[in-house]
Amino acid sequence: MEAVTVAAGEFAGRTAILAGGATLIGRAIAAAFAAAGANVVIADIDAEGGALAVRELGDRALFLPTDVTVDADIDACIAAAAERFGGIDYLVNVTTSYLDNGLETARADWLRALDIAVVGAAIFAQRAAPHLIARKGAIVNFSSISAHRAQAGRFVYPAAKAAVAQLTRSQALEFARHGVRVNAVAPAWTWSNVIGMVSGGDRAKADRAAAPFHMAGRIADAEEVARAVLFLCSDAASFVMGAELPVDGGYLALGPEQRDDAIAALAG
Repeated sequence: MEAVTVAAGEFAGRTAILAGGATLIGRAIAAAFAAAGANVVIADIDAEGGALAVRELGDRALFLPTDVTVDADIDACIAAAAERFGGIDYLVNVTTSYLDNGLETARADWLRALDIAVVGAAIFAQRAAPHLIARKGAIVNFSSISAHRAQAGRFVYPAAKAAVAQLTRSQALEFARHGVRVNAVAPAWTWSNVIGMVSGGDRAKADRAAAPFHMAGRIADAEEVARAVLFLCSDAASFVMGAELPVDGGYLALGPEQRDDAIAALAG
Protein backbone atom coordinates (compact mmCIF):
# COMPACT_ATOMS: atom_id res chain seq x y z
CA MET A 1 0.00 0.00 0.00
CA GLU A 2 1.29 3.47 -0.87
CA ALA A 3 2.09 5.90 1.91
CA VAL A 4 -0.56 8.56 2.51
CA THR A 5 1.76 11.22 3.90
CA VAL A 6 3.27 14.10 1.95
CA ALA A 7 6.35 12.69 0.22
CA ALA A 8 9.72 14.01 1.33
CA GLY A 9 11.04 16.54 -1.15
CA GLU A 10 7.76 16.81 -3.01
CA PHE A 11 7.66 20.60 -2.73
CA ALA A 12 11.36 21.18 -3.34
CA GLY A 13 11.90 23.83 -6.00
CA ARG A 14 8.20 24.46 -6.49
CA THR A 15 6.56 27.85 -6.06
CA ALA A 16 3.43 28.98 -4.22
CA ILE A 17 1.72 32.35 -4.41
CA LEU A 18 -0.09 33.23 -1.20
CA ALA A 19 -2.66 35.98 -1.74
CA GLY A 20 -3.05 37.46 1.71
CA GLY A 21 0.18 35.82 2.77
CA ALA A 22 1.24 38.63 5.12
CA THR A 23 -1.42 37.69 7.67
CA LEU A 24 -0.61 35.48 10.65
CA ILE A 25 -2.27 32.50 8.94
CA GLY A 26 -0.63 33.38 5.64
CA ARG A 27 2.81 33.53 7.23
CA ALA A 28 2.25 30.12 8.84
CA ILE A 29 1.40 28.69 5.42
CA ALA A 30 4.45 30.39 3.92
CA ALA A 31 6.67 28.92 6.64
CA ALA A 32 5.24 25.44 6.02
CA PHE A 33 5.88 25.66 2.28
CA ALA A 34 9.40 27.00 2.82
CA ALA A 35 10.19 24.28 5.35
CA ALA A 36 9.13 21.74 2.72
CA GLY A 37 11.55 23.26 0.22
CA ALA A 38 9.17 25.47 -1.80
CA ASN A 39 9.58 29.06 -2.87
CA VAL A 40 6.90 31.40 -1.54
CA VAL A 41 5.49 34.63 -2.97
CA ILE A 42 3.69 36.80 -0.42
CA ALA A 43 1.07 38.85 -2.31
CA ASP A 44 -0.48 41.37 0.05
CA ILE A 45 -1.13 45.06 0.69
CA ASP A 46 0.50 44.76 4.13
CA ALA A 47 4.10 45.81 3.52
CA GLU A 48 5.09 45.38 7.17
CA GLY A 49 3.74 41.83 7.39
CA GLY A 50 5.24 40.98 4.01
CA ALA A 51 8.66 42.24 5.06
CA LEU A 52 8.41 40.21 8.26
CA ALA A 53 7.66 37.05 6.28
CA VAL A 54 10.67 37.62 4.04
CA ARG A 55 12.92 38.18 7.06
CA GLU A 56 11.65 34.96 8.61
CA LEU A 57 11.99 32.84 5.46
CA GLY A 58 15.01 34.33 3.68
CA ASP A 59 15.76 33.77 0.01
CA ARG A 60 12.88 31.34 -0.46
CA ALA A 61 10.39 34.19 0.04
CA LEU A 62 9.48 37.18 -2.12
CA PHE A 63 7.07 39.92 -1.04
CA LEU A 64 5.12 41.64 -3.81
CA PRO A 65 2.73 44.46 -2.84
CA THR A 66 -0.56 43.30 -4.32
CA ASP A 67 -4.12 44.58 -4.06
CA VAL A 68 -6.36 41.72 -5.17
CA THR A 69 -9.05 44.18 -6.28
CA VAL A 70 -6.67 45.61 -8.91
CA ASP A 71 -6.12 43.43 -11.99
CA ALA A 72 -2.87 45.15 -12.87
CA ASP A 73 -1.47 44.29 -9.41
CA ILE A 74 -2.41 40.64 -9.85
CA ASP A 75 -0.84 40.50 -13.31
CA ALA A 76 2.36 42.13 -12.06
CA CYS A 77 2.56 39.73 -9.12
CA ILE A 78 2.19 36.66 -11.32
CA ALA A 79 4.73 37.92 -13.85
CA ALA A 80 7.29 38.77 -11.16
CA ALA A 81 6.79 35.42 -9.42
CA ALA A 82 7.27 33.47 -12.64
CA GLU A 83 10.34 35.49 -13.55
CA ARG A 84 11.96 35.09 -10.13
CA PHE A 85 11.26 31.41 -9.59
CA GLY A 86 10.68 30.06 -13.10
CA GLY A 87 7.02 29.11 -12.73
CA ILE A 88 4.03 28.84 -10.42
CA ASP A 89 2.78 25.57 -8.95
CA TYR A 90 0.29 26.59 -6.27
CA LEU A 91 -2.10 29.45 -5.59
CA VAL A 92 -3.47 29.85 -2.07
CA ASN A 93 -6.17 32.49 -1.70
CA VAL A 94 -6.03 33.51 1.96
CA THR A 95 -7.27 37.04 1.34
CA THR A 96 -10.54 37.99 3.00
CA SER A 97 -12.46 40.98 4.35
CA TYR A 98 -14.09 41.60 7.71
CA LEU A 99 -16.22 44.53 6.53
CA ASP A 100 -19.51 43.43 8.05
CA ASN A 101 -22.15 45.36 9.94
CA GLY A 102 -24.88 42.77 9.55
CA LEU A 103 -28.23 44.20 8.52
CA GLU A 104 -26.80 47.72 8.53
CA THR A 105 -23.94 47.02 6.10
CA ALA A 106 -23.76 49.69 3.43
CA ARG A 107 -23.76 48.77 -0.26
CA ALA A 108 -20.22 50.08 -0.67
CA ASP A 109 -18.99 47.75 2.09
CA TRP A 110 -20.83 44.79 0.57
CA LEU A 111 -19.21 45.41 -2.79
CA ARG A 112 -15.76 46.06 -1.32
CA ALA A 113 -15.85 42.90 0.82
CA LEU A 114 -17.01 40.67 -2.02
CA ASP A 115 -14.42 42.21 -4.35
CA ILE A 116 -11.67 41.28 -1.91
CA ALA A 117 -12.86 37.88 -0.74
CA VAL A 118 -14.54 36.40 -3.83
CA VAL A 119 -13.72 38.33 -6.98
CA GLY A 120 -10.06 38.72 -6.03
CA ALA A 121 -9.72 34.95 -5.61
CA ALA A 122 -11.50 34.32 -8.91
CA ILE A 123 -9.36 36.75 -10.90
CA PHE A 124 -6.12 35.54 -9.31
CA ALA A 125 -6.95 31.99 -10.41
CA GLN A 126 -7.96 33.21 -13.86
CA ARG A 127 -4.71 35.10 -14.40
CA ALA A 128 -2.51 32.37 -12.89
CA ALA A 129 -4.23 29.60 -14.86
CA PRO A 130 -1.66 29.27 -17.69
CA HIS A 131 1.17 28.84 -15.18
CA LEU A 132 -0.75 26.41 -12.98
CA ILE A 133 -1.83 24.35 -15.99
CA ALA A 134 1.72 24.20 -17.32
CA ARG A 135 2.95 22.80 -13.98
CA LYS A 136 -0.17 20.67 -13.19
CA GLY A 137 -0.49 22.57 -9.93
CA ALA A 138 -3.18 23.18 -7.35
CA ILE A 139 -5.35 25.95 -5.93
CA VAL A 140 -6.52 26.19 -2.32
CA ASN A 141 -9.18 28.72 -1.41
CA PHE A 142 -10.21 29.81 2.07
CA SER A 143 -13.81 29.14 2.94
CA SER A 144 -14.90 29.04 6.60
CA ILE A 145 -17.25 27.39 9.04
CA SER A 146 -19.12 30.70 8.73
CA ALA A 147 -20.23 29.61 5.25
CA HIS A 148 -22.40 26.93 6.85
CA ARG A 149 -23.92 28.50 9.96
CA ALA A 150 -26.10 31.50 10.75
CA GLN A 151 -24.14 33.96 12.87
CA ALA A 152 -25.63 36.80 14.91
CA GLY A 153 -24.92 40.22 13.48
CA ARG A 154 -22.96 38.91 10.51
CA PHE A 155 -24.21 38.94 6.93
CA VAL A 156 -21.29 39.77 4.67
CA TYR A 157 -18.52 37.47 5.89
CA PRO A 158 -20.64 34.27 5.91
CA ALA A 159 -22.11 35.13 2.50
CA ALA A 160 -18.65 35.77 1.05
CA LYS A 161 -17.32 32.49 2.42
CA ALA A 162 -20.31 30.57 1.07
CA ALA A 163 -19.57 32.12 -2.32
CA VAL A 164 -15.94 31.01 -2.05
CA ALA A 165 -17.09 27.45 -1.31
CA GLN A 166 -19.21 27.44 -4.47
CA LEU A 167 -16.46 29.14 -6.47
CA THR A 168 -14.17 26.30 -5.40
CA ARG A 169 -16.53 23.65 -6.73
CA SER A 170 -16.95 25.44 -10.05
CA GLN A 171 -13.22 26.06 -10.41
CA ALA A 172 -12.51 22.43 -9.58
CA LEU A 173 -14.66 21.26 -12.48
CA GLU A 174 -13.13 23.75 -14.91
CA PHE A 175 -9.51 23.13 -13.91
CA ALA A 176 -9.72 19.33 -13.56
CA ARG A 177 -9.62 18.83 -17.32
CA HIS A 178 -6.27 20.64 -17.30
CA GLY A 179 -4.72 18.58 -14.52
CA VAL A 180 -5.08 21.26 -11.84
CA ARG A 181 -6.86 20.43 -8.58
CA VAL A 182 -8.92 23.04 -6.72
CA ASN A 183 -10.05 22.65 -3.10
CA ALA A 184 -10.75 24.78 -0.06
CA VAL A 185 -10.06 24.71 3.65
CA ALA A 186 -12.81 25.73 6.07
CA PRO A 187 -11.22 26.80 9.34
CA ALA A 188 -13.13 27.51 12.52
CA TRP A 189 -11.82 30.00 15.07
CA THR A 190 -8.08 30.25 14.50
CA TRP A 191 -5.37 32.30 16.20
CA SER A 192 -5.13 35.02 13.58
CA ASN A 193 -4.90 38.75 13.10
CA VAL A 194 -8.58 39.30 13.80
CA ILE A 195 -8.84 36.94 16.81
CA GLY A 196 -5.70 38.47 18.26
CA MET A 197 -7.16 41.95 17.86
CA VAL A 198 -10.57 41.10 19.33
CA SER A 199 -9.06 39.22 22.29
CA GLY A 200 -6.47 41.88 23.01
CA GLY A 201 -3.72 39.40 22.18
CA ASP A 202 -4.87 37.00 24.90
CA ARG A 203 -4.72 33.46 23.48
CA ALA A 204 -6.01 31.86 26.69
CA LYS A 205 -9.05 34.15 26.62
CA ALA A 206 -9.70 33.19 22.98
CA ASP A 207 -9.49 29.49 23.86
CA ARG A 208 -11.95 29.91 26.73
CA ALA A 209 -14.43 31.79 24.54
CA ALA A 210 -14.17 29.17 21.78
CA ALA A 211 -14.31 26.07 23.98
CA PRO A 212 -18.12 25.59 23.95
CA PHE A 213 -18.22 25.66 20.14
CA HIS A 214 -15.32 23.34 19.34
CA MET A 215 -14.96 19.69 20.32
CA ALA A 216 -11.25 20.36 20.73
CA GLY A 217 -12.04 22.85 23.49
CA ARG A 218 -9.84 25.54 21.95
CA ILE A 219 -9.17 27.54 18.79
CA ALA A 220 -6.85 26.30 16.06
CA ASP A 221 -3.21 27.22 15.67
CA ALA A 222 -2.37 28.83 12.34
CA GLU A 223 0.11 26.00 11.77
CA GLU A 224 -2.71 23.44 11.91
CA VAL A 225 -4.46 25.22 9.06
CA ALA A 226 -1.16 25.43 7.17
CA ARG A 227 -0.70 21.66 7.35
CA ALA A 228 -4.13 21.17 5.78
CA VAL A 229 -3.24 23.55 2.95
CA LEU A 230 -0.03 21.65 2.21
CA PHE A 231 -1.91 18.36 2.22
CA LEU A 232 -4.38 19.67 -0.38
CA CYS A 233 -1.49 20.85 -2.56
CA SER A 234 0.36 17.55 -2.24
CA ASP A 235 0.16 14.37 -4.29
CA ALA A 236 -1.32 12.71 -1.19
CA ALA A 237 -4.52 14.55 -2.14
CA SER A 238 -4.36 13.55 -5.82
CA PHE A 239 -7.99 12.38 -5.87
CA VAL A 240 -9.37 15.27 -3.80
CA MET A 241 -11.14 17.82 -6.00
CA GLY A 242 -13.81 20.41 -5.27
CA ALA A 243 -13.68 19.56 -1.58
CA GLU A 244 -14.01 21.81 1.43
CA LEU A 245 -11.77 20.42 4.17
CA PRO A 246 -12.90 21.45 7.66
CA VAL A 247 -10.05 22.42 9.96
CA ASP A 248 -12.46 23.21 12.73
CA GLY A 249 -11.88 21.13 15.85
CA GLY A 250 -15.31 19.56 15.37
CA TYR A 251 -17.21 22.85 15.10
CA LEU A 252 -19.41 21.88 12.14
CA ALA A 253 -20.17 18.43 13.54
CA LEU A 254 -21.21 19.84 16.91
CA GLY A 255 -24.96 20.32 17.20
CA PRO A 256 -27.03 22.03 19.89
CA GLU A 257 -26.84 19.03 22.26
CA GLN A 258 -23.43 19.99 23.57
CA ARG A 259 -24.01 18.94 27.17
CA ASP A 260 -23.29 15.38 28.25
CA ASP A 261 -26.51 15.33 30.23
CA ALA A 262 -28.85 16.43 27.42
CA ILE A 263 -30.84 13.16 27.41
CA ALA A 264 -30.81 13.02 31.18
CA ALA A 265 -32.26 16.51 31.29
CA LEU A 266 -35.04 15.40 28.93
CA ALA A 267 -35.80 12.33 31.03
CA GLY A 268 -35.83 14.42 34.18
